[in-house]
Amino acid sequence: MWCGVISLFPDMFRAITEHGITRRAIESGLLQLECWNPRDFAKNRHKTVDDRPYGGGPGMVMQVEPLRDAIQAAKKVAALQGDLPQTQTRVIYLSPQGRKIDQRAICEFAKEQRLIFLAGRYEGIDERLLTLEVDEEWSLGDYVLSGGELAIMVMIDAITRWLPGSLGHEDSAEQDSFTQGLLDYPHYTRPAVVDGLKVPSVLLGGDHKAIARWRLKQQLGRTWERRKDLLEALHLDEKSGALLQEFIDEQKVNERGMDHE
Repeated sequence: MWCGVISLFPDMFRAITEHGITRRAIESGLLQLECWNPRDFAKNRHKTVDDRPYGGGPGMVMQVEPLRDAIQAAKKVAALQGDLPQTQTRVIYLSPQGRKIDQRAICEFAKEQRLIFLAGRYEGIDERLLTLEVDEEWSLGDYVLSGGELAIMVMIDAITRWLPGSLGHEDSAEQDSFTQGLLDYPHYTRPAVVDGLKVPSVLLGGDHKAIARWRLKQQLGRTWERRKDLLEALHLDEKSGALLQEFIDEQKVNERGMDHE
């Protein structure tokens, strides 16, 4: 996959090009990442890329021309990647007004050959650029960051996990939280006892069928406890429904036991 980034702070992306899974994906050729700074396309003497908003108000707004020229430069390079025409390179703007990113969207992005990400700053970007150049707006959540760079890095990291060969174990991404619409199950490692807290015995017995059943029950239970909204969007089969009810019944028994202590 090839990713282009339009950002006033391209050095920030060293956080993912020099560390972790994304660094390994770049070194192995699974991921390419190139950055363009809109200031390099500014035509004024001071290389400014923003101006005061029409209608007044606080802050500054990023201008159309330098951003548009940077996007066009990225698209020319993108046209050399893969076998799709330049017009099929999706331009993504990270914005609080965008559609909220979820695991399903990440999996779809991972199927693309190339993507261009646009990072906003200040009070935002001239609306006309969004009309002319941006295909989609996406958001990490209902809060505001100082700029789009961190959001883009989060997206690229999440997408990279779904590139075949990027993780050390083929099943790692498949078992992540949200992949099946559920939260993840609890994880344990050595030692078997920490401050009196023991690893569940089922994980120590080597019965892989029993372990798989326990893990699914924990996923269902955790989602029921912490994110009922996720469960409401799922259609549980008979087996999953029974496991969830088993988890709920066990919790009620545990609560009654605590009340008697």
